[in-house]
Formats: sequence, C-alpha cells, structure tokens
Amino acid sequence: MLTAAIIKSLQVYGIAVVVSLIVAVLIKVLVVVTSRMEKRQPIDLPTGTVCPVGLGVPDEDVAALSAAIFAAIGPHRILHISESSHGWAIGGRAAQHSSHTPGHSAGRSNR
Repeated sequence: MLTAAIIKSLQVYGIAVVVSLIVAVLIKVLVVVTSRMEKRQPIDLPTGTVCPVGLGVPDEDVAALSAAIFAAIGPHRILHISESSHGWAIGGRAAQHSSHTPGHSAGRSNR
C-alpha cells in the first residue's frame, strides 16, 4: 500500500515536470518569435538649439526634465523652467493644520 502511494506521487511529480518543461519551451518560443517580429527602427533624436536656462536651475535638472518629457510624449520644446511660487503650499499647510486642531469645528457637535 505504501509502495502504491510512492508510485502515485512519483507519477504526479513526473507529470508536473513534463508540463513545466512544455510551458518553459513554449515561453522561449514565444519570446524568440516576438523578438524577431519586432524589428524596431532606431529613434531619430531631434537636434536643435538648447533653450536658455533660468537662474538657479541646475543644468542636470533641465537635462533630466527634457529626457523625461521626450520619453513620455515625444519631441517637444521646453519653453520655460523656473522656481514655482510657494503660495499654494502655504495655503495647503494652513488648511491641514486648521483641520487637525482640537476644539469645536463646524461639523462637530459639542460633547
């Protein structure tokens, strides 16, 4: 009885090995076929004049932003890069701090 269980487990193990090998070979064939079908042309990088960089903006930041924009939406020209105003950040912080202060607010009841 024990030998029958061992034989059955070896059969199941063998079937799992065969199915795994078939799946691995199928994946390899699909990868090879799709890589041969996909003949990509080299990307033509646009050449032109470099936009002037504003004061305080490092050249590395301009290069990184230009590369990210080109990768995301294609060749476009950056017209202006500058420091943003912090007015929106100050307003957001004030709203967050006022929402976390203990005490009576308009939506709370007095308990």
